[in-house]
This record gives sequence, structure tokens and C-alpha cells, in this order.
Amino acid sequence: MPILNTEVKPFKATAYYNGEFIDVTNESLKGQWSIFFFYPADFTFVCPTELGDLADNYEEFKKLGVEIYSVSTDTHFTHKAWHDSSETIGKLQYPMLADPTHVVSRNFDVLIEEDGVADRGTFVVDPDGKIQIVELNAGNIGRNAEELLRKVKAAQYVRANPNEVCPAKWEEGQETLEPSLDLVGKI
Repeated sequence: MPILNTEVKPFKATAYYNGEFIDVTNESLKGQWSIFFFYPADFTFVCPTELGDLADNYEEFKKLGVEIYSVSTDTHFTHKAWHDSSETIGKLQYPMLADPTHVVSRNFDVLIEEDGVADRGTFVVDPDGKIQIVELNAGNIGRNAEELLRKVKAAQYVRANPNEVCPAKWEEGQETLEPSLDLVGKI
């Protein structure tokens, strides 16, 4: 079953966040934009480059009212150890969600069952708790936080302007399209 436009399934997980362990649930997402950023494992190679890229752009996401949740099947204790031992991961200011039971990874359909780790999956969730953007990458291909930021801006724009759509490469402030019969075949 496709996951796009569906509500996030119920979950409860522990995250390492600002020097503490906190609980995060599907109900925590309501009323704000959220990004679930799944990655295979702590103490690896591509993962810290992606999480560091998100950290470098975190303030821009926060300005848009977006919370980021990085998620792996590691424990919250492992997240803390990685945060404390890596200069790159040490700059993270967003919650690092632990999923050792694989509930969250299964809910988002990114669990690689035979390996017990998550695929590189990115999910943008709207304030109603519905998934609006899905991106999956092979394990050896890193993601780009600036492109994700562009997509979030587009998702927020079309939510606020339901009669408009954002064309390819749309950037904030550029023209959008208003779908109509008169527009068919004219692009």
C-alpha cells in the first residue's frame, strides 16, 4: 500500500536530544511540520555526512516550523555515544530517534529485515500527521539537505495555496501554476 498521503502510524520511541532522553510519539507530530530522516546506522560513513548536512541547515528548517527526527535502529544510548564522540554528530540539535524494536522503520516501510537496519528514507509529514513527501535512496547514495529544504517549502506553499502547483525546480518566490483546462497542452 502506498504510504504517500497516509497518516503516520502510531509509535512511541526514545530520542537523544539536547543532552537528554525524551519520548516521541506520533501524537508529538501534530500541529507542526516534521521530517523523518532514516539512515542505516550510527558510526558509519555516509550517515554522518548526511546528518551533518542537516545540522548545517537546521536553522532554516526551524524558521519554517519544521522539526527533524533522524532515525536509525540503534538505541538512544548508542546515539548519545556517537553524539559525544563525533565532531560532526556533536553539532546536531535535532532529536536522534532510536528504533531498536524496528516499529518506526516498519511503520514507514524502510526496514531492511535481513539486516535489521533502515534504508535511507526521507519523509516530510504535515501538521495533520500525513506524509506529503517520500524519498528513498540506496544505502551508498547520500541526500542533500538544501534540496530537502526546497521540497519542504514547496509542500508548505501548496498546502497554503491549494489551487496552485509547484513546477519542476520551483524555488520560493517563483511563479507557480494554476491547473485548468486552458493550461492543458500549453506547457
